[in-house]
Amino acid sequence: MLQRLVHLLPPRVRAFLRRIPVLVRIYRWLRRGKLTRERYVFTALALLTLLIGFSAPVAQNFAPLSALFLTVLGGGLLLRVRSLVALLGVVAAMVVYNDFKDPRGVGPGMIATLGVTAVLALTLARTRQKLGVQGLRGDSMLLDLRDRLRHQGEMPELPEGWDSQVVLLQAGGSSFGGDFVVSSCDGETLEVALVDVSGKGTDAGTRALMLSGAFGGLLGSLQPEHFLPACNTYLQRQRWDEGFVTAVHLVLDLKTGEYTIESAGHPPAVQFEANTGTWRVSTAKGVVLGVVPDLRCVPEHGRLLPGDALMLYTDGLVESPGQDLDAGIDRLLGEAERLVPEGFRKGARELVQTMAAARDDDCALVLIWRT
Repeated sequence: MLQRLVHLLPPRVRAFLRRIPVLVRIYRWLRRGKLTRERYVFTALALLTLLIGFSAPVAQNFAPLSALFLTVLGGGLLLRVRSLVALLGVVAAMVVYNDFKDPRGVGPGMIATLGVTAVLALTLARTRQKLGVQGLRGDSMLLDLRDRLRHQGEMPELPEGWDSQVVLLQAGGSSFGGDFVVSSCDGETLEVALVDVSGKGTDAGTRALMLSGAFGGLLGSLQPEHFLPACNTYLQRQRWDEGFVTAVHLVLDLKTGEYTIESAGHPPAVQFEANTGTWRVSTAKGVVLGVVPDLRCVPEHGRLLPGDALMLYTDGLVESPGQDLDAGIDRLLGEAERLVPEGFRKGARELVQTMAAARDDDCALVLIWRT
């Protein structure tokens, strides 16, 4: 098939192509062995480049030389580095040919732009080759991971008399961040863990993706009192130097409303008491995960009555440079006062957006209330 396509070219064109060593090597490479998918793609892009290159001097309106940018970008998306370099050789040959035919048609601006496009295409191809994916498969994988992380962060359906709301806001509008939620519910007991990986945005997103799967597997599979110690042991084995991980773990009895909160270096949870109309700060304490081999936490026990609510959040909502953490918590509780008349479900997202407006950090909030 390749030989037939070559023979369709005019004799003068074939004679000109034989004088270019790069094109001769590419031709021999294509004839050697069975055509794979990449060779088919390369052949199509190379033929398109030749068509544009030979048509540009006589039909600028039909095939302008600037259309070579499209073949270079297509090669960056679909070809490996070695094949892309060969394609760039074909593109360079066509630029030289057009410069020979019409020097005014190839200016310094076009050559500079084509060079920048080639560098970007090589960078893109090299990155995808390291990942072992081609085309847009790498982006599809990241989108799938993002959707799975969001799905895992959704609260399970709660029985009548209970409701919940989860709000995640990543720094810089990124789809990935260091805050995530895992939960488990068997109809009688609800377990929720809110985890904050140090860092923000995509810097912490890769570790959060890894930990969300591990912590999600541990939650509900172990006795509640063993969850945070097991997470700590897992992090100890990773030996990460990037930073630390904090977490708060809630175990709630959906029949009685009794709960237990354990914290591992996380900002304290707060409870809204409908009888008094006030928010009370939890006393649960503990060391951040992955620092000490033997994790010891001081849990807090309580009970949610009808109308009460429990709020878990990450430090992105309350921490500010040069400001005390207690001041940030007081501001959070002051803003949370508006949740009561407006309704917890309606006001939760507005609360996060208000608190995060002056901060560039990942923010997360979990709100559970008894109706």
